[in-house]
Amino acid sequence: MNQKPVIAYPSQFALLLGFLGVGLLLSGLLMSWLSSVILNVPFLQVPDALMKPENVQFARFANALTTFIAFFIPAWAVAKIAHKNAFQTLGFNSHINIKQVIAVGVISFGALFLSGSLAAINEIIPLPATFLAKARKLENEYQQTMITLATMKNIGDLLLGLLVIAIAPAIFEEVLFRAGLQRVLVGITKNVAVGIIISSILFSAIHASYFGFLPRVALGVVLGLIYYLTGNLWLAILMHFLNNAVVVIQIYVYTQMGKPIKEAMDEAMPIWYGVFGLMIVIPALLFLRKALPLANESVD
Repeated sequence: MNQKPVIAYPSQFALLLGFLGVGLLLSGLLMSWLSSVILNVPFLQVPDALMKPENVQFARFANALTTFIAFFIPAWAVAKIAHKNAFQTLGFNSHINIKQVIAVGVISFGALFLSGSLAAINEIIPLPATFLAKARKLENEYQQTMITLATMKNIGDLLLGLLVIAIAPAIFEEVLFRAGLQRVLVGITKNVAVGIIISSILFSAIHASYFGFLPRVALGVVLGLIYYLTGNLWLAILMHFLNNAVVVIQIYVYTQMGKPIKEAMDEAMPIWYGVFGLMIVIPALLFLRKALPLANESVD
């Protein structure tokens, strides 16, 4: 990842935005067309058809395919154009030791409390009633989509859910937001904090969930720090997967117990839990940095 880019970072950023826009458009059209053909429904009825329980398996794979085209391919294409070895540039480094894995696991645990605290803060921020009503409507739609995608009746469904809802998004989103946007933004601004914060805000915004905005920004910052400190995208992917997997497993357990699934998606915790979370996350990040004293030199 020390390779000198063939094209400047501002040009990489412009290419990335362009490819991302094209990827989002093409993936949306492709998913709609495939869904229309495979589910045998009119084009305009595809969104409703994908929300039906009998189509949940197809909806999961369609969502994963869309994310691959829209997120993974643009970031990979820019890295391929700008550098000789795209995967090395993105941070697909196979050198991982058990200390790193344990550190990331501890960070993930602490981040749960930090996210829960920020979710509670997110809910009490005073905003106009009209905005909150629209935000709540979007949040309900987002939660309903996630509930549909996470419908699981048995262990087989759980394993498939972990693959499509936890692993695939973790890989594709980290490639775009950390290995793509963050890497390029740090190169443009020459400021690690600015690059991490901007990419984290974009990471949160693309989920279109106001009530989860602050928790996802915080998650993005922690993921960005892991990527920057280690230069290893797999470690950021691991944490992202663990974060997703907790939700998927919670939904599965609640389903088996006959409890409302929405309760499993309620992130809010007492605000003071955030202090406890930081007391776990910060030392674990410092441990990760000490374990890799030269890692911060490899994310150029």
